[in-house]
Amino acid sequence: MHKALTIALTVLVFCIATGTASSQSHTRPVKVAPGALIEVINHFGKVDAVTAEKQDPVADNEIAGASSPLLITLNSPFAISEKDVHITSTPWNVRIEVRPADKRTRIDVSLAMPPKMKLKIETGTGEVRFSGSITSADVRTGTGTIAADIPDDNVRYSLLWTFSRPRFLSDFELKPVKEKTAGKFEITGFYAAGDKDAGDAEPADPDSEHATVSVAPNGKVKAYDGSKKDPPEKNSNQPAGNPIVLNLVTERGIILINIPPNEVSSDLRERPLTNAAKAIIRSGDSQLMEAIRRAAPKYFGDYLRTLPPLKTQPAFADKIQTDKIAASLFKIASVRVSDVNNRAIDELSVEDFEVLESGVERKIVSVKRSTAPFNLVLLLDVSGSVDNYVNFIRKAARNFVNTVDVRDRISIVTFNDDVKVISSFTTDKGRLSESLDTFDAGGATAYYDALAFTLADTLRPLRGERTAIVILTDGDDNRSFLSFDSMLASIQESGALVYPLYVPSALVAAEAAPNPDAAIDSLRARYLQGELTSKAKGEGEKLAKVSGGVYYPITQLSQIQTAYEDIVRQLRTAYDIEYHSELGGADAGVSPRLKVRSKRPNSLVQIRSVQPVAIRGR
Repeated sequence: MHKALTIALTVLVFCIATGTASSQSHTRPVKVAPGALIEVINHFGKVDAVTAEKQDPVADNEIAGASSPLLITLNSPFAISEKDVHITSTPWNVRIEVRPADKRTRIDVSLAMPPKMKLKIETGTGEVRFSGSITSADVRTGTGTIAADIPDDNVRYSLLWTFSRPRFLSDFELKPVKEKTAGKFEITGFYAAGDKDAGDAEPADPDSEHATVSVAPNGKVKAYDGSKKDPPEKNSNQPAGNPIVLNLVTERGIILINIPPNEVSSDLRERPLTNAAKAIIRSGDSQLMEAIRRAAPKYFGDYLRTLPPLKTQPAFADKIQTDKIAASLFKIASVRVSDVNNRAIDELSVEDFEVLESGVERKIVSVKRSTAPFNLVLLLDVSGSVDNYVNFIRKAARNFVNTVDVRDRISIVTFNDDVKVISSFTTDKGRLSESLDTFDAGGATAYYDALAFTLADTLRPLRGERTAIVILTDGDDNRSFLSFDSMLASIQESGALVYPLYVPSALVAAEAAPNPDAAIDSLRARYLQGELTSKAKGEGEKLAKVSGGVYYPITQLSQIQTAYEDIVRQLRTAYDIEYHSELGGADAGVSPRLKVRSKRPNSLVQIRSVQPVAIRGR
């Protein structure tokens, strides 16, 4: 019986039932034994293999050793015929080969598999992702990204680039790159969590060309001098049991080990830290620091060793005298109320709010429009894309300075490859205007680093105050150490409102060098206006949503001034709610037990700060 079943499964052709030939997705279960080899050859799409946390029990136990199902899913924007994908299967070996009759047909292969499988995958330009507890992965691609997400307690790795210099990121320390013959580059070694050789080695000379640096789980910077003889592959620190074995070969692809692809920066070259990156490290923001470490581990470690131990910043509550808190049971919560489009709601009164502490409603004494000034940062893109249009940038920036309230403090920061603070916070509009004559444009665009720098350096001393960032850029980044997603949490935690004004560079070009024939060439005039990339548009919308600001996609240059005026109105629309409080001591500041609600339909309240009222004779 067993032999017959094995023969029957040896050549299993993937068949799609009649009537489903036009389907774009199809799933097929296959039973596999523990430790089986799963092979995928797909030069017409990507491959994604995930270890399922729980497996359904196997109903048919007639196959010796088979204990769990493997789910094979095919996805394509086109119809899949029975001849496009071939599967041969035994309990110990499953082979999936994509061979579409039409070479333009894209077919992606997804695997939901039991743990401890062996993977062997080959693609061309398609990416390969695999995650979970596997035994081994033998992956080969042309230009496709290879992204692994695996347990890192015991890993043996061999990474090879056959036609390019290495591009890679790893969440744990890898051995130094070795240049091989015929233009090949290789990284081989063994890693175990807490391995002494990767963690407690004496610091290497930071100027050595062989030195590589990592940060151990305890936060201590570690160094390994690659010029020394490699430590034995087997040592007392190697954990018992078989390691996960990675054998990854690519022609020109990117290799990621335990790094989410959406957190990869736009420039993977190992390069010296910029002033922005150094300021981010000095800030002590652990999430941003980790992103910098991943992008430039050696330079990160070298710089971190030059800094004194980071000091924890005192919390807002620590700055308030507890005796005054106990004596004053009245507090003022500064809040912003917005609608479903993140736009501030005006003309609210006491009747429109509800204040609760630990679920108990508190008496509201008064609701007033907030008159506290704002600390505004104007973040200007002066990269190569606007090299010929510096005067336009200066004019647009001066218009913003002249639009804001005279009480608001403004700082101006420019960015290209790096950042430069051309004016610290001031209300002096003449001084701000003069500072705009001090920069030139050119270079790459480190936009994400500049935004993170603004949060971590320029606004960091102002926690608890009203802060906002107004950005003038085309929204594209090509040089940052940080990725877009890696800074979102820091933006949200900062409390700063972000107002991105995204202007296509071609639109600026049309203004700076207008087409005299525009009236008779409407198509060319429309082309000159340009468009934002879909990536920039999506990120601009997300920035505003996460921070509580508003996104302004500029399609006509006249909209910039309109946006400035709208931003000022948005900033001024905030409320100071005085209420009777029973929270004091450690609960000063914005307590998690405090809730402020708006009774207006489809509205959201953001609490910007909470401060005690001066002692009164009430």
